[in-house]
Amino acid sequence: MAERVCVVMPTYNELENLHPTVGGIFACRPSVEILIVDDGSPDGTGEEADRMAAEDPRIHVLHRAGKNGLGPAYLAGFAWALERGFDVVCEMDMDGSHRPQDLPKLLEALAVEGPCDDIVAEPGDRGRSIDRDRGIAAGAVPDLVIGSRRVDGGRTEGWSPFRDFISRSGSWYARTMLGIGVRDMTAGFRAYRASMLRSLDLDAIEANGYVFQIDMTRRVAAAGGTIVEVPIVFPDRVRGKSKMSNAIVIEAMRRVTVWGLQRLFHK
Repeated sequence: MAERVCVVMPTYNELENLHPTVGGIFACRPSVEILIVDDGSPDGTGEEADRMAAEDPRIHVLHRAGKNGLGPAYLAGFAWALERGFDVVCEMDMDGSHRPQDLPKLLEALAVEGPCDDIVAEPGDRGRSIDRDRGIAAGAVPDLVIGSRRVDGGRTEGWSPFRDFISRSGSWYARTMLGIGVRDMTAGFRAYRASMLRSLDLDAIEANGYVFQIDMTRRVAAAGGTIVEVPIVFPDRVRGKSKMSNAIVIEAMRRVTVWGLQRLFHK
């Protein structure tokens, strides 16, 4: 029996990207279901998502009051998907930076749809990893697959040198502080096994912005999960406005530093 896949997509003012992204996903994988988690978008994203859901049973919409952050939006989406018995839960941005045509790579690496030849990972000091030369080891089933910009074959498009430097530096800092050998620690294009999500204390997660991705990675690693990265192409958004802010960067630096010190002193 085929595994059920739910793609969770938080939105805030993504009306321009709604139809192209959802249509692109179904063009690549018609069998998946999509959960749009809208934070009260004033541009009508939520209302249009409702209209789409009324016409297509594969589309679902979860409305939240106000803009409450990326982390809480994903946690609400995870809870919704787990309650409904999905086997795989994916994270994906609505802004076009996560290309629908790369979704099959993540699902293949998770062994949902057959073998994938593009799996790469680096060993950390916690959790299991996949050996770069052997591919998926016998009996090893990934718990988390990350669509990575920082492994061979992965790349960004349309980024300034400064933005690329900040992104690489952030991943390096998180990787070093937390001792986890994932190249793209802040990546948000992901596929989780539902069994792994159920094993984590999701209620304890307080991360709000993009540091949520780092928090989830460290929790999967601490649980002994297998984490792999597959290369993706990450183009800059062409429609809408980025949600990145100084507050999000500060939160990430603060939380990663605290987690790193806790690890260092074994507290």
